[in-house]
Amino acid sequence: MSQLNNIYQKIAKYKGHHILFWAVYHFIWWTIYEGNVFSILKTLTLPHLLVKFLGYVIVQAFGVYFCLYFLVPRYLENRKYLQFLLGLLGVLAVMCVLITSNYYLALAIADEVHYEGFKAYINSPVKLFKSSALPSCAASITLGLSIKLSKNWLEAQKKQQELQKEKLETELKFLKSQFNPHFLFNTINSIFVLINKNTEMASESLVKFSGLLRYQLYECNADVIPLKNELSYIKSFIELESLRQNNDFHLEETYPEHTNNLLIAPFVLIPFIENAFKHVTEDKHQNKWMRIQIKIKDKKLVFNVSNSSRHNMNGSLINDTIYKGLGLKNVRRRLDLLYSDNYQLHITKLNDSYAVTLEVNLEEQIHVKSNKVAV
Repeated sequence: MSQLNNIYQKIAKYKGHHILFWAVYHFIWWTIYEGNVFSILKTLTLPHLLVKFLGYVIVQAFGVYFCLYFLVPRYLENRKYLQFLLGLLGVLAVMCVLITSNYYLALAIADEVHYEGFKAYINSPVKLFKSSALPSCAASITLGLSIKLSKNWLEAQKKQQELQKEKLETELKFLKSQFNPHFLFNTINSIFVLINKNTEMASESLVKFSGLLRYQLYECNADVIPLKNELSYIKSFIELESLRQNNDFHLEETYPEHTNNLLIAPFVLIPFIENAFKHVTEDKHQNKWMRIQIKIKDKKLVFNVSNSSRHNMNGSLINDTIYKGLGLKNVRRRLDLLYSDNYQLHITKLNDSYAVTLEVNLEEQIHVKSNKVAV
């Protein structure tokens, strides 16, 4: 009973434009059948033909709504296909019977002038059922179900996209958070070491660290940020990390003079630089060095970082697991989510060094869309 009330409420809610839709629908088909719109408008002034027309409109409208708001949610959406098919055939039969009966109601109110002609037109109920009511009712149910199922499919697709977007946002936030604890641990440890060695340098480091935290917590929460801001962050990070290096450490840095209003997702480059600092060789018999080069070619960022790496006794690189662990998987996953096919990442292992090359196609600030995924 509650479902029937729900059907009634929905029909009552949309009765205006829905009844108009069915009226126009049947008027168009009647016009196509007769071939003359003015003739149809004239015949609608006759009471018995108006009753016949309204019978089609009202019966089929209610029949279609019963299918859409009762049979579909109760049986079709619950995969009770046999019950749905039997219910559909039952509704179709009832609609055809009511429309066929309506012809005789129209005959009863026909005037003397049109009575005999209309009676001859409907002389066979079986013929009316087969040739007029059945095809028309089947077509209306098919149309109604097509519209409803198409609408449901589009809504399901939209909901699925929203769920995927929400999942993407959650995953991006999680991947981004993977870098932060590592960075914080290294930086705090560096300052702790400097406190005992050089108080003034430790104070400077603390000021820089405060600036980096401010940037990380408040200034880079958007999906993308200006490239120049990210480069400033990288420079401060490198300067802070370099403070704890010995005098035998050699660092080369190259940055673009202009960033051309390009935008980049925050913390895309820093994991590679952080890993390079973390795993640079400590072997006194090897040169300790790092090279960082960032270039801009049109709208493409070309990032290169390489560092010396220590051998073990078997001649293989001890740091070989750096770029095979969770860190690189997170970086790759984040790049896949953010830039899809718009990036290339190459990692080269040599006898005593690692080299990373990342090329990313960036967007200019004027082309940023407001519906980007938040990082």
